[in-house]
Amino acid sequence: MKKVLYVFMLSGIVSGVHPAVATAVTPDGRAVFDRNCSVCHSINPPPKSAPPVASLSSRYHEKFATKAEGVAHMAAFLKKPDKNKAVDSQAVTRFGLMPLIALTDAELKAVTGWFWDQYNPAMGRGRGMGGGQRRLMNQ
Repeated sequence: MKKVLYVFMLSGIVSGVHPAVATAVTPDGRAVFDRNCSVCHSINPPPKSAPPVASLSSRYHEKFATKAEGVAHMAAFLKKPDKNKAVDSQAVTRFGLMPLIALTDAELKAVTGWFWDQYNPAMGRGRGMGGGQRRLMNQ
């Protein structure tokens, strides 16, 4: 009888676990960006007080062959910003090194994946419209 009572008590405790704890919800990358990054970063030019997402995303696509590589580098950079590991040293010179933003691993994964996906081929792979080549008028 004690075993049966013990099993019922244990099952009651286990079933009382909040569903949100049992199944973690993956954060939305855009929501993480809006909440933590949009104060400094605009999506498209002109910049606020940091490089626009579209420009930085293009730089990441230029530097890394795969999303996995780019996202891993970006997450590591966000965990510990380091000017020597920045994908755009000119942006660090212009805007300064970004401050450390405390994000969970799930938030980092979500926001870096979303960030990577903001790449726009029309942006010229990080050099603005035209791919960094000067365009002369009346050509």
